Amino acid sequence: MARLVSRLARIEDGAILRFAFFALLAGTISVLYVDFRALDANAPAALTHRPQPILPPASTPDGTGGARPAVTSSPDLLDAPLDIALEGGGVLRLTGTIDPGAADRFAAEIAARGEYVETILLDSPGGSVEDALAIGRLIGESGLKTRVADGGLCASSCPIVFASGTERQAGRAAAIGVHQIYAAALGADPVDALGVAGMAMANAQSMTAEITRHLGLSGVDPSLWLHALETPPDRLYYFTPEEMDDLRLVTQWVES
Repeated sequence: MARLVSRLARIEDGAILRFAFFALLAGTISVLYVDFRALDANAPAALTHRPQPILPPASTPDGTGGARPAVTSSPDLLDAPLDIALEGGGVLRLTGTIDPGAADRFAAEIAARGEYVETILLDSPGGSVEDALAIGRLIGESGLKTRVADGGLCASSCPIVFASGTERQAGRAAAIGVHQIYAAALGADPVDALGVAGMAMANAQSMTAEITRHLGLSGVDPSLWLHALETPPDRLYYFTPEEMDDLRLVTQWVES
């Protein structure tokens, strides 16, 4: 026993923290919520981050997380497929749900008008995680800023996009929150349900690894995603301004 204690004492604190972090990731992934919706028989379950309603309630007090700031955006606009619109001052506004294919539309817009774009203004309840990651990677590669205004929403997979900015601007009254990934697959043959669930679980694990790696490369504390893993998909963990400072999610607070 004394020998074991001596060996443990020599382990760096950082190694212990890394072990605890990834152990919690693995444990939480094992209980991810799986919902069956919109599955093509030959395609994997689509990982998404936005169950109904568009604006889930804040996580319960024992799950911590702040109350949701007032969101002024229209629910109808948030529920619509992602709209990409170029505004003045080098702002490209992304409004609505990050639907499958949104990343391709975003890439086409950047290819056509990227020389005018400096800032990506986000107002979205989230959606496809794969598309959010693809949009985020292009934002980082293009050296663009990201912003969420007061009264705006950036929830579910949207914070992955927000975290990708070289500068990340937000109003203190912006609603920024996360919750668990879930796999949607409705219409699958019931006989294949077990296989679909297993495939969704494998996809969720791979996607969680991609998300945490992307956050780290973007300069954001990867432990941010622990709050997503701990929050059921019918609720949202809304970050307080203090938490966003601590997690390096916001680099500049703005008034809007």
